[in-house]
Amino acid sequence: MDKLSVMKAFCRIVERGSFSRAADDLGVSAALLSREVKLLEESLATTLLTRTTRSMSLTDHGRRFYDEARDIVEAVSRVEDGIRESANAVSGPLKIGCSNSFGEAIIGPMLPAFLSEYPDVRVTLALEERVVDVVEEGIDLTLRVGAVLQDSSLIGRKIGTFHQRLFASPAYLQEHGAPQRPSDITGHRVAGFLVADHLLEWTLTGPDGTETISVDPTLRISNSIVLSNVLAAGYGIGPLPSFVSNGPEARGELARVLPDYELPSRDIYAVTASRFGMDARVLAFIDHLRRALSD
Repeated sequence: MDKLSVMKAFCRIVERGSFSRAADDLGVSAALLSREVKLLEESLATTLLTRTTRSMSLTDHGRRFYDEARDIVEAVSRVEDGIRESANAVSGPLKIGCSNSFGEAIIGPMLPAFLSEYPDVRVTLALEERVVDVVEEGIDLTLRVGAVLQDSSLIGRKIGTFHQRLFASPAYLQEHGAPQRPSDITGHRVAGFLVADHLLEWTLTGPDGTETISVDPTLRISNSIVLSNVLAAGYGIGPLPSFVSNGPEARGELARVLPDYELPSRDIYAVTASRFGMDARVLAFIDHLRRALSD
């Protein structure tokens, strides 16, 4: 027996003075309410309501049960309303987890505008290259690339997609020559993204179809912004996500290698511990993040 549900039903029966009217209010049958009250009386070993074909009245025990049950139901309702109001308010602590490069390139620049719009939010940004345990580490929202959610309690929402392309500095390409086809890359110095699934193999799709080449990076880096800086300094050729490469490319610090070819694109997911983790703070942050990614 769901005691709180039965308390609510009993209070409605007393207040409406009728099983049938209470049943209409609650969207159930009068017979169901009658059975629930009978079970309640049996569990309490007393009579709460005296009923005839024409009338219904409370016993002394019934009056006491109604008075105290009403207080309990109203208290629970106040708690529920307060929680809903709090969940709909964009305020309070918000802990976000993401990789170092994504945090530096995307999250950092967007935070001032987010906090300006929502000054009552207190953000903690945890930058980690590893996949964090959302529940264990108390993360409200973590951002993952190509997320494969092994834990069924986690909920992921796709919030964007980024491209992956090959880059080098203009000076490097001028000195060593620009590859004309994917197979030409094997004669160049290569830097790789250490935690990528394409560290040793680059699958490039272009006008002539898809070609996979094996590479052996002489420099392997786990942060794509550091990798970008190394490439801009003239080290060699390497892959970069568009959220890192867009700025240096626009400034002329990096140039596309094989501009008609791309590595597979990757989706970005906003991950929470459950669908209930998507409260007002999280949803507001995701909305800002979507705008930042589209820009």
